[in-house]
Amino acid sequence: EVYDALRDAQGVSDEKARKAAEAVAAFENRFAALDVRLERMEGRMTLVQWQLALLIGGVVALVLKAFA
Repeated sequence: EVYDALRDAQGVSDEKARKAAEAVAAFENRFAALDVRLERMEGRMTLVQWQLALLIGGVVALVLKAFA
């Protein structure tokens, strides 16, 4: 689509239009890779949150046992 749009524009060569279209495609691919990395990081954060909740629960249980 970018290539076709630039081809229709006046004063844009085939080579420049092709390079611009390739640059846009590469830019989109970087965002797709970033999205995958963010999804993995989100899963890890969920695991860390569960671990922290269990740790806090264990500490609270020990404190209550110590003073009960």
